[in-house]
Amino acid sequence: MISQEAKVPLLSGLVLAGGKSLRMGHAKDKINWHGKEQRYFMADLLKSYCNEVYISCRADQATEIVAAGYTPLPDTFLNMGPLGGILSALRFQRKAAWLVVACDLPLVNDSTLQQLVLNRDIEKIATTFKSPFDSFPEPLITIWEPRSYPVLLQYLGMDITCPRKVLINGDVNILNPAREESLMNVNSPEDAERATSILQAAKDHQH
Repeated sequence: MISQEAKVPLLSGLVLAGGKSLRMGHAKDKINWHGKEQRYFMADLLKSYCNEVYISCRADQATEIVAAGYTPLPDTFLNMGPLGGILSALRFQRKAAWLVVACDLPLVNDSTLQQLVLNRDIEKIATTFKSPFDSFPEPLITIWEPRSYPVLLQYLGMDITCPRKVLINGDVNILNPAREESLMNVNSPEDAERATSILQAAKDHQH
């Protein structure tokens, strides 16, 4: 008998940090919300839940990531945005499931990741959150199981590079986030201001 434990794909972590940050005007992965660049803060957060943690990046970012003591995973599927990072990871470790988090979600914390990991369903292609902002699944904080790889490739073959479409149409476990603001996406200076004030309020509350 194979133990149930052996059938659960190991969880690797992936921080999506390869975006161009055009709307923001400066690199989102380098913003310091929590005492260090967000891509590294996020990688540290994932370490408690994942076997190994990688930072998904463009080839030109790899050297500085290594220099900071982290492991880069340069995209092998190019110019596809987040989907490129997700596919590159699934191809890199075919047997692993990937807990993927974008670096433009500064309010994601331990409890957010815990909720996702504890409710993971390995029978589905993915476990994700329903976005409180538009009610669609949120692909930028999702556990992608190994079985999602052929499905994502199938969509890519139809020229669909939006991972959200895959989640909307796929066999997916969708959770309601315990803390809605944790899924707030920061794309513009205005968003960044809002996130800063929420984080500041939380800090003041702790003291």
